[in-house]
Amino acid sequence: MAKGISIKFNSYQTTIPKLLDLINFGKELKKHTKIIIKPYIQPILEQSSENNPLTPMNMQFVEAVLEYCLKNKNPVAEVFIAEGADGSDTMSLFKEQGYAKLAEQYSIGLIDLNSTEVEEIFSNKFLKFPEIVYPKVLKESFVISLAKLSSSEELGLRGSLPNMLGAFPLDYYKGFFSKTKKRIKKWPIKYSIHDVLLCKMPDFALIDASEKGVILAGMPLEIDKQASKLLGIEWKNVPYLRLIEENIERFEENKEKDNSLDQLQGITQ
Repeated sequence: MAKGISIKFNSYQTTIPKLLDLINFGKELKKHTKIIIKPYIQPILEQSSENNPLTPMNMQFVEAVLEYCLKNKNPVAEVFIAEGADGSDTMSLFKEQGYAKLAEQYSIGLIDLNSTEVEEIFSNKFLKFPEIVYPKVLKESFVISLAKLSSSEELGLRGSLPNMLGAFPLDYYKGFFSKTKKRIKKWPIKYSIHDVLLCKMPDFALIDASEKGVILAGMPLEIDKQASKLLGIEWKNVPYLRLIEENIERFEENKEKDNSLDQLQGITQ
């Protein structure tokens, strides 16, 4: 499968399946029994600024990806949409922003990553956390990260990788007298992105850059780099991308380990 590809945007209904067919994504989907679509969902009332524009996910984008997954998945596979909102009730956001209606329409499940079953992950590769409490369902699934391209004062770029900050369960990472995931911001956010991605890198990602005339799809790190160019930003100037690239061997070792475990499970089943 290609590391990263982009094609001209016409409409979500035509561009998404065309793009995913180009990379034979349907063949990849059939390998998995649990698929999670992970969008970035933010409160509608969250304030934006000129330097930090907030661009809510277009539901037609999400629906087109969902339709493709349902059409091309293994017949026994389950598909879910999952998020762990920061400072808000996830299920309320699902309802307010159309995800609950979408789930009902397509008979799929919604998962609140703030309240699902978790496990503790320990790794000497983490740069800041001694351990991370992480949702089990993400570890067990093929995860597709969806992002809407935008700049960000805090992140440098709101791409597919920062989206995984939603995997930090709120109850474990909120501060005292706080309703937000304050504990993941004890240090520059790039470190929290780095460490949570060591728990699991998304398996695939799509970025809605339709305002720039394209849709991006492929390996998350690669398409975040490509997305930075669309905003006129050198990827090395995006803190989280630079940090991940500087420590890329940590992620490659994790991938090799995960592949070995998958092969072992295949033998024992």
